[in-house]
Amino acid sequence: MAERILVINPGSTSTKVAVFDGEKELFSHTAEHEKHETLAFSAAMEEMELRRSTIKAVLKKYGMDTIKFDGVAGRGGLLAPMQGGTWNVTPAMLSDLASARYGEHACNLGAPLALEFAKEHGVQAYIVDTVVTDEMDSRARLSGLPELPRRSIFHALSQRAAARKAAGQLGKQYSNCRFLVCHMGGGVSVAAHRNGKICDVVNALEGDGPFSPERTGRLPALGVLDLVKNGIFTYEELRSRILKTGGLWAHLGTNDLRIVEKRMAEGDTKAQLVFEALTYCIAKELSGLIPALMHLDEGENAPVTIDGFVLTGGMANSKKLIETIINNLPPLAPAFIFPAVEEMHALAGGVLRVLRGKESARDYTGTPKDLLQFTTP
Repeated sequence: MAERILVINPGSTSTKVAVFDGEKELFSHTAEHEKHETLAFSAAMEEMELRRSTIKAVLKKYGMDTIKFDGVAGRGGLLAPMQGGTWNVTPAMLSDLASARYGEHACNLGAPLALEFAKEHGVQAYIVDTVVTDEMDSRARLSGLPELPRRSIFHALSQRAAARKAAGQLGKQYSNCRFLVCHMGGGVSVAAHRNGKICDVVNALEGDGPFSPERTGRLPALGVLDLVKNGIFTYEELRSRILKTGGLWAHLGTNDLRIVEKRMAEGDTKAQLVFEALTYCIAKELSGLIPALMHLDEGENAPVTIDGFVLTGGMANSKKLIETIINNLPPLAPAFIFPAVEEMHALAGGVLRVLRGKESARDYTGTPKDLLQFTTP
């Protein structure tokens, strides 16, 4: 029996579309959006028509615009903290995403786009392992300000798929491994994976961690306040700068690492310095999460070993970037490089588990869970 799954993954500057027949990928396509296209919109939901028409064009290109789908999966957006797994797209979910209740990002388009196409085929729309998957240790949740606890927002699909792949190459179970994982795309997220749980996360969306092709990463807090106080940026202007036009874009006027490397090869010393700063910051954040892996879970004994550094995402295609990052990492464990992000397979897999009765999809109500519910001691 055919199990045709449509998978939709909206990113900051791209829309990925794939169709699966069971576990078999029939095609996967990444449609890139020019920076000026996305900057023309002030909110993610304003991009619905751009993304919808892009998906339709991709399906037509691959001759998949007339086939019947059995389920549609969209990338999960910024929602209340939730467990991993597969979730039904619900009215409460759509409401929270439309209002950007928990944050603004292109991934908020995943669920409503999935629902649009699911309705056309009379099937259910799902999200899987959303970016707000929350398994953080209690000790990792506190910041220096009680009113601002740290949040778990990261590339959960990509990171977990890459970590599982690394575990497989080691001949081990993911649930018995300790990895430091970095997803490097338009945003860069870093996380510590300890025995199958992601116990600490560098929240790259909300101004934490290294800068990226488009985001500023961590900034001096008082300096940020002064930028607004002194009228250099309004709140909205600075917010856009932090999320959309920081990082490589702010320094060099491009979010394309290939262009940066070309400029370096032509002797551009500024491009060289920014590249070195980028790789240094990524290595620094990976190394900074080593303490998260030193914790002994129940039944474990010292000494603790780190199984590997895992680098994934589009920027992992750059041999120069990877080599420079690795040279900045402590020689504690091997490095695993997976440029091909496995998010599309992971999204399809979540739907297949539901269709085959191996997993029950949960309903999102919009009620924030107790944050400590998903943490380890």
